[in-house]
Amino acid sequence: MERGEGTTEHDLAAVAREIIDANRYLTLATADGDGRPWAAPVWYAHEGYTDFLWVSRPEARHSRNLASRPGLAIVIFDSTVPVGGAQAVYVEALAEELSGAERERGIAIYSRRSQAHGAGEWRGADVIALAPHRLYRARASEHFVLQANDRRTLVQLG
Repeated sequence: MERGEGTTEHDLAAVAREIIDANRYLTLATADGDGRPWAAPVWYAHEGYTDFLWVSRPEARHSRNLASRPGLAIVIFDSTVPVGGAQAVYVEALAEELSGAERERGIAIYSRRSQAHGAGEWRGADVIALAPHRLYRARASEHFVLQANDRRTLVQLG
């Protein structure tokens, strides 16, 4: 889809949805308690384009960062496009480790996408104490789409 000046918000929302659906990895941008930044790619599933789910080790730097500072930024993009052809979705969000019923619901969503991509099933037991991973969710507060001339435009997806 062309990203010119005449692109409507509806068109940009469609572009954002296409990018989110087409990609498998997103980049989390977190910061520790002292504000030191860290970026990490994670394989993800999403629900409704506003909830992004991933599995990580709780001792991973981005997981530790989120435990002390839950605000984060996300970018989703295709790095294989030619120079000048980039399209991206930028997300501002709050993240948390899921527990209880939210964990069970989230792992079902994550597992469906994992199985659809041939990566196997995930269960609640795979992301609780004694297991090496935990399930995290970032809930978006704002989405932006990269447009021509390096402009980011706010879009409504929720």
